[in-house]
Amino acid sequence: MPNAQRRRLVVRSAASALAVALGATALAACGSSDGDGKAESGPVSLTYWTWTPGMDKVVDLWNKGPGKKDRITVVVKKQASGDSLVTKILTAHKAKKAPDLVQAEYQALPTLVSNDALADIAKEVGDAKGRFADGVWQQTTLGTDAVYAIPQDIGPMMFYYRADLFKKYGLKVPTTWDEFAQVARQLKKKAPDKDLTTFSANDSGLFAGLAQQAGAKWWTTSGDKWKVGIDDAATQKVARFWGGLVKEGAVDNQPMYTPAWNKALNTGKQIAWVSAVWAPGTLTTAAPATKGKWAMAPLPQWSAGQNVTGSWGGSSTAVTTDSAHKDAAAKFAAWLNTDGSALQALAKESGIYPAATNAQTSGAFAAPPAYFANQSDFYTKAAEIAKTTAPSAWGPNVNVAYTTFNDAFGAAAKNKSDFVAALNTMQDATVADLKKQGFGVSR
Repeated sequence: MPNAQRRRLVVRSAASALAVALGATALAACGSSDGDGKAESGPVSLTYWTWTPGMDKVVDLWNKGPGKKDRITVVVKKQASGDSLVTKILTAHKAKKAPDLVQAEYQALPTLVSNDALADIAKEVGDAKGRFADGVWQQTTLGTDAVYAIPQDIGPMMFYYRADLFKKYGLKVPTTWDEFAQVARQLKKKAPDKDLTTFSANDSGLFAGLAQQAGAKWWTTSGDKWKVGIDDAATQKVARFWGGLVKEGAVDNQPMYTPAWNKALNTGKQIAWVSAVWAPGTLTTAAPATKGKWAMAPLPQWSAGQNVTGSWGGSSTAVTTDSAHKDAAAKFAAWLNTDGSALQALAKESGIYPAATNAQTSGAFAAPPAYFANQSDFYTKAAEIAKTTAPSAWGPNVNVAYTTFNDAFGAAAKNKSDFVAALNTMQDATVADLKKQGFGVSR
């Protein structure tokens, strides 16, 4: 019976926040055995699926410290990241054998929640909220009173530019997107062989972050239905802006992370990059010859006087509904992402930029990245930018939207054709997929 197979996202009262009506499917709820909040007796062993490098060394701090005291041991199981991990989690959950804890990218949370794979840990970790910027915390609550994960790392977006070449060509660091377009054109007139930057159609996360900064809400709920707004006014504005620059040749239209892109950065053919806080690591590899020549500034704004940024990347630590030790797992998740020693270990061993605001300018982040040694306030400025992260609005089929972006915008960038038409294709494909999966969709 098709109706019995249908999955609906139901937004309920503040008491239950967000729940999923799964009918008689194999994805029926399987709650944690310690959901009554009582303290557990006896030793507890938790399994944690994560892709973060060096996580075993960080977890050792727990096992030898707080974990030993509370008799809670965590075992790290390294996994692949991205869609493959989400699929693996859901497959394990169908068999009621998901691990106690999982690392999950923010955009994957709605998919995991809509399949009832993640537990609401609001009662266990609600007091952690004050450690994070509002826009960051919101990504783990899906805009409800529930808490489905603890933020771990974030990727606030910012503007990187070759300070020496901006000075050489008399260019002003843009504070608005209109100024950004003007700078791109000015550079073309003064140095036709150079580009300010490129629009990379293989980076759906970058485009999503730019739309987020503009105020886009790609997925929201209306009653018991999903509402898809990928083609909303904010995103159309972003699409027209970049599509116009590509069409007139003011910026390049080649993808990033290729040998050609690396060479363009390393030789000064491209002199700026719209990226995120993790950019220094990429530049170190892509453009080693330009070390010390770059500077970082806030992302250009759509209106003068605004102060908001988007997010590109980032992940969280979640407790699954299959865990028989929800309280213990939530306690570890909170420690991992709020404790000072844990956060510094994550920075040192894993190279992450922490979501917790108290760790963004201390320890490993007290001094600038070696690549940006000339900008002593790098992390101070980054922390200020991170506070302005706009709320996100993810849905249960981000993977479909992202794949369609790569195809539709890839063709549009190559052909210098209409970006808004590509956006419409992305919208239609996302809506069609939701309906195919059995979700209710409203417009």
